[in-house]
Amino acid sequence: MRFHEEWLDATVRAVADVGSTVREIELVPEGGVEAYGPGAHVNFSVLIDGLPDTRSYSLVGRPGEVYRIAVKLLPESRGGSRYMWSLAPGARIRMTRPRNHFELGFGRPDYLLIAGGIGITPMVGMAFALAGQAAPMRMVYTARSRDDMPYAGLLAAALGDRLATFSNAENEWLDVAAEIARLHPEGEAYVCGPIGLLEAVKRAWAGSGRPAGKLRYETFGNSGRYAAEAFTVRVPNLGREVVVPENKTMLAALQEAGVEMMYDCLRGECGLCAVDILGCDGIVDHRDVFLSGEQQVQNRKMCACVSRVVRGSVSVDVGYRGQQAAE
Repeated sequence: MRFHEEWLDATVRAVADVGSTVREIELVPEGGVEAYGPGAHVNFSVLIDGLPDTRSYSLVGRPGEVYRIAVKLLPESRGGSRYMWSLAPGARIRMTRPRNHFELGFGRPDYLLIAGGIGITPMVGMAFALAGQAAPMRMVYTARSRDDMPYAGLLAAALGDRLATFSNAENEWLDVAAEIARLHPEGEAYVCGPIGLLEAVKRAWAGSGRPAGKLRYETFGNSGRYAAEAFTVRVPNLGREVVVPENKTMLAALQEAGVEMMYDCLRGECGLCAVDILGCDGIVDHRDVFLSGEQQVQNRKMCACVSRVVRGSVSVDVGYRGQQAAE
């Protein structure tokens, strides 16, 4: 069960590589492009192994006559990036209207934008919006190599010395604590990137004593601490036992097995798909950003859209009573 989703037909207008593994895709939906704020994203209906699925991508840059997204080709992905990379100009695809769970607040005394790798995509629009208002800001951009920094040149031209880049391949490392320390006491920080970067920022932010509400973040739900592997999920009250393949989410596997699930963002952010853990004989790989670190350690809940289990199985209560146990 998904809420407030409206799907539109869209046409791919152009594609261009903006890195060795990152492709920019321009799309025009029927009815035209709508205005959107920095940090917005759209969902796409994709086919993975012939089965329908959904993927979310941030909108890059400022509103214009097209929607722009940037897709990193991930060999370890479940197939969404491969599908998006297969699109050529003229291709048709279903997409949603823009939505925003990562809104930029205006009027703050200072801003710190932190991006890791392909996490730059929602930050480009934020950087241009702040630069356009001459707002005090600094942007830091870290990646494994320069080739993993799409839009770095575009941002450098717009921000000048307000942009700092860090290439790990060149032995350049981002000092998160130092960057937070130079931020105005009432300033806000925005971060998007892998879970490791987000956790480092959250630790440094908490250690600085700054208000939690002044740190805003978005991350990629598919980046976990362990490699994805198949596992078994049991729903005792429904009498269901489902094998979750390594290339499929627990949410998708349960739905395909006829289990009604509540969900929305599909990114581990909203918590609507969180299920109660009744027991687990493996390791829960929490890949969400909805549950707090303490809640993840307690292992009482997990977000079915992104989190997984390794080296074992899990029993859950999906919390929806409108179903009957299997005969």
